Amino acid sequence: MLHSPVPRSARRTVTVLVAALLALLGLTAAAPAQADVRPALAPNFKAPFPCGQQWTYSHHSAEVRRALDFIRSDGGSTAGTPQVASAAGTATRHYQAGGAGNYMVIDHGGGWKTYYFHLASFSVANGQSVAQGQQIGVTGSTGNSSGAHIHYEQLYNGVGQNIRINGTALAYPGSYGQYHLRSDNCGNTNFTTWGTGVRVRADARLNAAVVTTLPGPTPVYVECQKQGDVVHAEGYTNEWWSRLRDQRGFVSNIYIDHPDARLPGVPVC
Repeated sequence: MLHSPVPRSARRTVTVLVAALLALLGLTAAAPAQADVRPALAPNFKAPFPCGQQWTYSHHSAEVRRALDFIRSDGGSTAGTPQVASAAGTATRHYQAGGAGNYMVIDHGGGWKTYYFHLASFSVANGQSVAQGQQIGVTGSTGNSSGAHIHYEQLYNGVGQNIRINGTALAYPGSYGQYHLRSDNCGNTNFTTWGTGVRVRADARLNAAVVTTLPGPTPVYVECQKQGDVVHAEGYTNEWWSRLRDQRGFVSNIYIDHPDARLPGVPVC
């Protein structure tokens, strides 16, 4: 014998009554399971390596927590490359002979921390406040490591989380070469030049080809900085040069309107 379907309005009424009954009994209906639930208020983490570089990454099943290992895939050397803070916080230095080797922990507040293992050396003092994109160490292979790489973790209240960069979850491949990540962790990169007729060169050398000339004070986006030829101007001397993203070349930091010879928060190229 066929029965006519229950009207939608009646089904809604039944659902509401059931929910109310469960509430009176101190019970709640089970919520559907969710995968990779991200705790609220996570920092906007960026790549743990310098602006503009491309690295490939993998995950080994025996790794602690939810780590990813990174090596360079843009032709540069992994060993000796700076590691940078993926978000601002307070950095502490640690050592574990049979495991992480030299490693840095950055406390970002709100229960969030990031870990950076196997450093060849540290670049900041213990307990120092660091900016996003600031160099914190040099990539190496200290501790239990078979080769230079970045071992990177994101933890919330001590629990490893699936790693997200710029809010996007990364894959967890079993080998390198399947996925690549290019860093936009450029730190405090907005500056202004001073002076007129400032030459932007192809490299941090006075005899390098001129790419363009800045006619006057110009807002610039600094990707990274490195040491090069010494430049003298207006009674100042500086050997640091900034790589400008939009002009695609280098300018001496002596022409960047900032009191420090080496720009703070800008990674080393």
